[in-house]
Order: sequence, then C-alpha cells, then structure tokens
Amino acid sequence: MIDSHAHLNDPKLLASVDEVLARAKAVGVSEIIVPGYDLPSSLKAVELAGKYEELYAVVGIHPHEASDYNSEVEAQLKSLLQQDKVVGLGEIGLDYYYDNSPREVQQEAFKKQLKLALEYDLPVVIHSREAFLDTFNILKEHGKGLRGVFHCFSGSLESAKRIIRELGFYISLGGPVTFQKAREPLEVGAEVPLDHLLIETDCPYLAPHPHRGKVNEPSFLPLILAKLEELRGEKIEEVTVNNTRKLFGI
Repeated sequence: MIDSHAHLNDPKLLASVDEVLARAKAVGVSEIIVPGYDLPSSLKAVELAGKYEELYAVVGIHPHEASDYNSEVEAQLKSLLQQDKVVGLGEIGLDYYYDNSPREVQQEAFKKQLKLALEYDLPVVIHSREAFLDTFNILKEHGKGLRGVFHCFSGSLESAKRIIRELGFYISLGGPVTFQKAREPLEVGAEVPLDHLLIETDCPYLAPHPHRGKVNEPSFLPLILAKLEELRGEKIEEVTVNNTRKLFGI
C-alpha cells in the first residue's frame, strides 16, 4: 500500500517518526507521501523525504495560509519544487468552511500555485472544503494540462465523476469512508472509477473506525483499504498503488 497523504511533518507525529514508520511497514505500507501546508511544513516534508527512503514530499501553501502568500514565499516554493523527491505541489485549494484567509486571497494564491505546477510539470494535491464549484472552475479555467488529486474527498459521487470526466484528476479517500454515517464517502467509495482512486490517511487527522478520535497514522491505512474492498466487492490494493505511482511519478 501507499499512503498518498500523510502529515508526518505534523508535531503530533514528528517526534515519533521512526516508530510510526516501523508500524506502517509492519502492516504493508511501503511508501508515504508527506504534504506541506505552509513553508515550515513544506521544508520539513522535504527534510523527511531526504532522510527516509520510503518518504516523498509535496510542498505548497494551504488555503488557510493564503494570506501569507507573496513573492518571497513563491521564490522559496520554487526552490523546494526543484529538490529531489519532491513529487507534487500541495496541498493547495480553497476552504470556505473555516475562511481563515479571505476567499479572494485564497483564490489568488491557488491560481498562482497552479501556474507553478504547470511550470515545474508536477501534479497538484487539492484541498477543497465547502468550495467545490469555485475549486472546480478555477482548475478548469487556469489548469489546462494539469494533473492531480482531490485529497480526502468529501463531495458527492456526481462531483467525483465530474472531476474525473472533465479534469482527469484522481479522487483520494481516507478515514471517513469507515464512518457509519458518512453517506457520500460510502457512495463515492463504492462507485468511483477504480482507475482514478487513491487511498490515504490524512494523518494525524480523521482516524478510521475503530480508532476515530485518536491520532491517526499510516499503519491505519489497511482499515481504509479493507472498507473500500468491502464496498466494491473486489481487491483494489494493487490498482491504488499503481494509480499513485502514475500520478506522482514514483
């Protein structure tokens, strides 16, 4: 298995990375992609990828931090995007649930980072919360030639199919697919085209059942995989691994 989105650069996991990786390896998680969400976390993701063979980094500025995006930040991002084992740009996008940065500021930072992804020919990792239409439309208008994934997807099956059909992007599912009352993730998990499906933990957040409410980690990925295989009635481990390798070039 490959955990396509795991914040090992988060303080809740960073202090015990060796133990976390040992537990992940023991259950069959062979590689992990560590995304940034601001400059310090992006730097840490690159540092971790340099230290551990099984880790890869994605760097970018999350919509929560969009107000901090400026030419100096962009210059530092460009430097990071040229580092070994940096395989994507993210997580980037829009978050209208918290609105930690003004929406127009989020949109501008998003558009600028999409241009960087095109410039460096890297996939993007999309964060979209309560902002599907704006996220989709910006990608449609400003992202011709882009490839990427909507991580920890929480939208409808209709939206997932539209993302795949019109953008060619992947859909990644995590812990919520194991939640009993999570109707939309269950529908998406059962029906989304398999050739565009990735799996992730989004740790340390959104731990799957029966660990809900605890600190999440990559060793819980088999629980997400098992639920998806139950929903679909087929084995999907190999396909999700191949999808992840194809998208991120690893």
